Amino acid sequence: MELAHTELDLRERRAIEDMLNAKMAVSKIATHLGRHRSAIYREIKRNHFADGELPYLSGYYGVNAQRNASDRRARRRKLIRLDDLRAHVVDRLIEGWTPEQIAGRLGHDNQPIRVSHETIYAYVYSAEGQSAQLARYLPSRRKKRLPRYARRRRGQVFPPERSIHQRPDHVKTRTRFGDWEGDLMIFEKKTGNMNVASLVERKTRYAVLFRNNNRSSKHVMTSILNVLEPLPQPARKSITFDRGFEFRDWRRLKTEIGTESWFCDPQAPWQKGSVEELNKRARRYLPRDTQVAALTNRNMKAICDRLNETPRKCLGWRTPTEVFREEMMKLR
Repeated sequence: MELAHTELDLRERRAIEDMLNAKMAVSKIATHLGRHRSAIYREIKRNHFADGELPYLSGYYGVNAQRNASDRRARRRKLIRLDDLRAHVVDRLIEGWTPEQIAGRLGHDNQPIRVSHETIYAYVYSAEGQSAQLARYLPSRRKKRLPRYARRRRGQVFPPERSIHQRPDHVKTRTRFGDWEGDLMIFEKKTGNMNVASLVERKTRYAVLFRNNNRSSKHVMTSILNVLEPLPQPARKSITFDRGFEFRDWRRLKTEIGTESWFCDPQAPWQKGSVEELNKRARRYLPRDTQVAALTNRNMKAICDRLNETPRKCLGWRTPTEVFREEMMKLR
């Protein structure tokens, strides 16, 4: 069966070399590989090696053909060819944005050329990206990307009925008090395993930041429970997360404090825009090289106070603290 719309790989190119050396007809090579004969003809013509000084060495070599194909793909890649686009993407990576956020924002940032988050990941893990050590700016900071078959399935951990698309409309419209968003702020690996969890109430934009010793779901969820439990139940009706595995113990929120959990689509962090905006503001005081272990509770409270006591246009120039207190008074 023909493998439509897929490029030849090194195994197939080596097989072509062996069969050509065995004087096999191109049509038989194509049949053996399950390719159209025109694809094999193009491959041989495009990647034929010609040695002007030693003609007897001319011919088709699988490894050489694979190298040529890789070079052509590199020239085609947008982030290799387009300097302005590459500079924009790298700048955002350094600022702590994820590839999904960068790709999602390109249209809003007046970038004439779009790329997908997969293209950005591919560039980060390419030879050029590894030379610039771009992977260190990703949340996972992996030096190599996991192959697709090794990535963990999350359908059972975050079931469809907990999708953001099943979330009540009054949460989306911010008409109800008590609906939160949550996320983790990750820091450079050299600073240790600690991170900062960020929570924001959607209607009032009231922010809470607190440290975690690690990214284990048990620890993160226990910290969130400790923060939300002192609030009256109407002030903690729901919380929206992304699908990070640090939130896989989300069921504890419902069983222990009655808080519902909702989850964004995969690779769609912009669906929890309030906490993403909070993280952006908080990065002014908590850059990626922050020594989180050195932060005291007083430091964290000071940062929260600064964020919550800054007037916001979306609140009619009132502060999140003022609006949050007003909503809490209504619950008495």
